[in-house]
Amino acid sequence: MKQRFLRFLISGLSILVTGMILGPNPARAANGQTRGTMAAPCERACLEGFVDQYLTALMANDSSHLPVTKTVKFTENGQKLELGDGLWNTMTGEGTYKLYIADPESGEVAFFGTIREAGLPAILALRLKIENRKISEIETIVARQPSGATSLEKLGRPNPVFLEAIPPAERATRADLIKTANMYFSGIQLNDGKGVYPFTDNCNRIENGMQTTNNPSLTMPSDVSSSQEKSPQRNDAAYSPAWSCAKQFQSGLLHFVTRVRDRRFLVVDQERGLVLGFTFFDHAAGKTRTFKTPDGRTVTSGPTTPWTWEIAELFKIEKGKLRQIEAVLEHCPYGMGSGWSTWEQSMSTQAR
Repeated sequence: MKQRFLRFLISGLSILVTGMILGPNPARAANGQTRGTMAAPCERACLEGFVDQYLTALMANDSSHLPVTKTVKFTENGQKLELGDGLWNTMTGEGTYKLYIADPESGEVAFFGTIREAGLPAILALRLKIENRKISEIETIVARQPSGATSLEKLGRPNPVFLEAIPPAERATRADLIKTANMYFSGIQLNDGKGVYPFTDNCNRIENGMQTTNNPSLTMPSDVSSSQEKSPQRNDAAYSPAWSCAKQFQSGLLHFVTRVRDRRFLVVDQERGLVLGFTFFDHAAGKTRTFKTPDGRTVTSGPTTPWTWEIAELFKIEKGKLRQIEAVLEHCPYGMGSGWSTWEQSMSTQAR
């Protein structure tokens, strides 16, 4: 509560100072700017304050007092809705896990955190676009998996590396950060085991609260099967959550992800080396389940029917390598769109 109050206070003071600088002026435009004068930028504390305002309104199930533009757009799990619908009707409380990603350059801010919906734990990925101190875009993914949300909260807090600033001399350009993050998506789609996989040796990944690398205690999902299976305890066609980030990619056993599309990189925090991507992982199933691994084996693996993951994936990048990865995923119909792209963009595998 104290941190939220401070963010509100800082955001409010920033707005007050802006008003004092601009002063009363009949020439001021309807959007709050004086002709020839740009509004003060919304920096990290200001952007995070908008997230807190949004969450407070969401918990109250009342969007009427949110500072939004007249053309504000809102989606939940890829579906365009009226603001005030969907989770706005069912949110019952906030959780304890909170991770903010701020991009003052683009006026975008994102949030990964736990919530309570109808009393049950869930995970929320949120993106807001701020224009002239108003919210113009709201994109949400709600992962309704109580066990995943509970696992996140058991961590206590986000991995500290997400909050660490990159030394100024080592900060990558926005374009280079996006390029490195996109190599992850390209590596999954091609997954021939021969690509360039830019992982640090201590890279780890968390998906819906579960650590899916370097975690020998985690079992594989039931939809991964193998014609080469040696025993009920061993599946030679499945990549293992006990492996490192690099070993999983080098195995070629992610090949059943047939397409990684609609790759949108909208929130980039250069100070902390963070990139948030929104995308879809398609599983075409059928004959695509059978493929050759880099070591020459023919295996059959992956989902048996077509479906798609809708994903918000966060990358921590250090010196051109992926250090930490965290994702919020939700199962959705095969080939579904984001609500933010044309059909052609939605089917494209190019980064944007």
